[in-house]
Amino acid sequence: MSYPGYPSGPGGYPPQGGGYPPQQGMYPPQAGGYPPQAGGYPPQPGYPPAAGGYPQQPGGYPTQPGGFPGYPPQGGGYPQGQPGGYPGMPPAGGWAGQPGYGMPGGGMPQGYPGGPAPGQQPMPAYPGAAPVPNPSMPTMPGYGGGAPAGPGVPTGPAIPAVNRGFRGTIKDYPGADPLRDVEVLRKAMKGFGTDENAIIELLGNRSGKQRAPLVRAYKTTYGKDLISDLKSELTGNFEALVLAMVKGPAEYDAYELHSSIAGAGTDEACLIEILSSRSNAEIREINQIYKTEYKKTLEDAIQHDTSGHFRRLLVSLCQGNRDERETVDVALAKQDAQKLYAAGENKLGTDESQFNAILCARSKPHLRQVFQEYQQMCGKDIEKSICREMSGDLERGLLAVVKCLKNTPGYFAERLNKAMKGAGTKDRTLIRIMVTRSEVDMLDIRQEYIRNFGKSLYTDISSDTSGDYKKLLLKLCGGSD
Repeated sequence: MSYPGYPSGPGGYPPQGGGYPPQQGMYPPQAGGYPPQAGGYPPQPGYPPAAGGYPQQPGGYPTQPGGFPGYPPQGGGYPQGQPGGYPGMPPAGGWAGQPGYGMPGGGMPQGYPGGPAPGQQPMPAYPGAAPVPNPSMPTMPGYGGGAPAGPGVPTGPAIPAVNRGFRGTIKDYPGADPLRDVEVLRKAMKGFGTDENAIIELLGNRSGKQRAPLVRAYKTTYGKDLISDLKSELTGNFEALVLAMVKGPAEYDAYELHSSIAGAGTDEACLIEILSSRSNAEIREINQIYKTEYKKTLEDAIQHDTSGHFRRLLVSLCQGNRDERETVDVALAKQDAQKLYAAGENKLGTDESQFNAILCARSKPHLRQVFQEYQQMCGKDIEKSICREMSGDLERGLLAVVKCLKNTPGYFAERLNKAMKGAGTKDRTLIRIMVTRSEVDMLDIRQEYIRNFGKSLYTDISSDTSGDYKKLLLKLCGGSD
């Protein structure tokens, strides 16, 4: 078996008989511990001798099963000859003395490179830039965000992330072709009348990334604008839902933010909903599109339309600079809980800036732990403390941020219920949440909905909407519970 860029000698890599290295006796035979050779791990022909360990691969520490891409597995593990596991005792200077290697134990090195040991990964002290996340491996603990522990930075047991897999209801349609899809849309709108069912079946069975090219493909094929043709053929809430689905995710978010700010009044709940639930990368893309489409930055628009501490909260959220590490340092979570208590319940007056600093900069898993520690510390839920200490837009804004961070599917289930509850339906909110969460956590939202409100989301949508609008919403919902 051969590996690209690596020697293909008999017996696999390395070519020496009896494993690596073939010294008489046990490895290492020399006094002074591992490594015995000057210069560390000797480079083999075809293997890149990069300083500092294995070479950094784009997209994170390798995703290929079996370890480092292209590196053939060695029989029996590495190495087998040493009793008591690898290695039995740390070399002089600790584990960090071995370039490119982490702690033993069969797992990924925490905080690679240069990170602290597992269970001791600190969160950066605020203020400070949040580490750049690794979007290709969001659940790998510590990777790309490790920082050496320093004075004043507490360390403690780390709580790993749990990856539950895909929780959306809309998936990629196998073999979808934008040129064939726009032919279906053109045929549905051409001539007398409109075939709404064809539009529903097509859009309701395509993921966001498969719908996004349709506008350009339509113009390429027919020399016409898809958005204009849809507007001329459709009406009402069905039109609004279809137009939302043919926009790209960031384009649609930018449009909703602009609509929330422009005109009379401000939809503060929409601003908080989008800015507190999107990732850093998504917020940065929204900022870019907002500036291109509306000729001003999102931050400028927020500054112009809001005021006080609520304005500061929104400006902080729109930076897209939240820490996105998935592991949690319990000791730091306790410290942050104490700071929130000292800034609110345990203080005459309220230090709103401390709430802003922690709630807008810390990672979502970390803040969930902070809320739990806060409850244990003072016997009171963080939401009740915010209601006691804040008022007006800031109170509503912070409550929404906390609810979204604490239980994101539960937050959206509540938003959906309020949108359909009572006289009239808040269709803009209903459309936005159904479109934007259908590929993220709609299955979890459905579970929270039935748990909190005693009936399924599917049932409420069916009873509160009608016609083609209902049919397409139910496609996004994905089924009853």
